Amino acid sequence: MPSLFDPIQAGDIALANRIAMAPLTRNRSPDAIPQDITATYYAQRATAGLLISEATAISQQGQGYADVPGLYSSEQLDGWKKVTQAVHRAGGKIVTQLWHVGRISHHSLQPGGQAPVAPSAIAARSKTYLVDRATGQGKFEPTSTPRALDAGELPGIVHDYQRAARSAVETAGFDGVEIHAANGYLLDQFLKTGSNHRSDDYGGGIENRARLLLEATRAVADAIGGGKVGIRLSPVTPANDIVDAAPQPLFEHVVRELAPLGLAYLHIIEGATGGPREIADRPFDYAALKAAYRAAGGKGAWMVNNGYTRELAFQAVASGHADIVAFGKAFISNPDLVARLREDAPLNPWDQGTFYGGGAKGYTDYPVLA
Repeated sequence: MPSLFDPIQAGDIALANRIAMAPLTRNRSPDAIPQDITATYYAQRATAGLLISEATAISQQGQGYADVPGLYSSEQLDGWKKVTQAVHRAGGKIVTQLWHVGRISHHSLQPGGQAPVAPSAIAARSKTYLVDRATGQGKFEPTSTPRALDAGELPGIVHDYQRAARSAVETAGFDGVEIHAANGYLLDQFLKTGSNHRSDDYGGGIENRARLLLEATRAVADAIGGGKVGIRLSPVTPANDIVDAAPQPLFEHVVRELAPLGLAYLHIIEGATGGPREIADRPFDYAALKAAYRAAGGKGAWMVNNGYTRELAFQAVASGHADIVAFGKAFISNPDLVARLREDAPLNPWDQGTFYGGGAKGYTDYPVLA
């Protein structure tokens, strides 16, 4: 039986173990530029088989929160290069998560103070994180009402994904990328009926709603090779006011279409992001989803996420339910999480008050095992 600590190949990326650090937004990149302390933070956690960076905007239009990093300027790429070099010196592997938030933004973060963009002009009942530049204090505010994207704008967004992926690998030195198509952000908004009311080639039936996600993924795979590309999906999470009328056939279609691309991995959020692993009114068969992917020829590693304990993670890998297990908040407060899982050592509690914004406190100052 495979173990959580066995090595595994995820496409072109050789991983020392089957533990991944999930993407975790920390809001410590002023002007969207990763700082020196960012390199320290990720290097501290480099014993994970794979580090997935915090979600990183592919363009200014794709930014939805204050002080999150980007991949669209030379200063941002230089900041990320320091991060990847530090992780590689520590023996780790790191991919960046490509992010376009769509409607989960605020006009003050958008180019020229314009409205955020979305498949349809439907406001999300959600909030974003803003910083008062006069006081430096962060606060959560309702998102702005978006405008609907014109079909003619979509090739430009696909190009932004492709350009960001190429820059991430060729300039910043990442081992690959993860496309963020989950949690109610742009690609997920196009997928799901609650946020996509379009009547053109990008709305209506499943094939149309999945079109943008598949175009972006193919473009990224063409640019850097499918073996360096992962994708994150969340079939039933209610995060950011997202819902679909029939997620099972939708996501089985998506994974069947992804199968021929030779991706490194699929990253599946089970249940409600950061909440219950099963949602009473949103049942979903994850085993059937994986079976659909494998039956279509998909060979990428199957990564699972959401509420995994040490015991559940061991069971998931040993049973074949998953190839890799991603841990989120436990990695915030336990930079040596791999060692703690191996030794069944107690975990440091996290300080939720320092999750978003700030400096070293609650970021790089958590203790490790003696």
